[in-house]
Amino acid sequence: MSRPYHYRQCGLDNVYLRNGFEVETTKHGETIRIHDVDGLHVAIGMCLIQEKKVLSGSEIRFLRHELDLSQKTLGNLLDKSDQAVARWEKGKNRMDGPADRLLRLLYESHAAEQRTGIRVRELLEQLAELDSSDFGDVQFEDTDNGWSRAA
Repeated sequence: MSRPYHYRQCGLDNVYLRNGFEVETTKHGETIRIHDVDGLHVAIGMCLIQEKKVLSGSEIRFLRHELDLSQKTLGNLLDKSDQAVARWEKGKNRMDGPADRLLRLLYESHAAEQRTGIRVRELLEQLAELDSSDFGDVQFEDTDNGWSRAA
């Protein structure tokens, strides 16, 4: 068995692959071909969100990139500023508990979206929009499917 490959391309310093990759020689030198990079990234993300430790800045950045979110969008989803997200990612500030739990939930939802069909990201986006809107009076009606907001 060959030695583990230090997989730095994900932006994390502590990820090593025991298998699932091949060393290929090209005219430009050796290169590494990783089998199922998307699956590997999901495995890394799931490992991160299941750890009981505080997420590091590079781990927060990894999850944000996997969610394909800008710092501003993640900040909006977590009710934080983009500067707060930038400080977390640079390791200057620690992410607070509620934001940490929401980021983990958001990633879990992303990784397992097909299970429920519900996208937590969409729900958080709707909640972020609610902060800036005024509902006024809200009317409900009893329907065959139970109570619901009247149209």
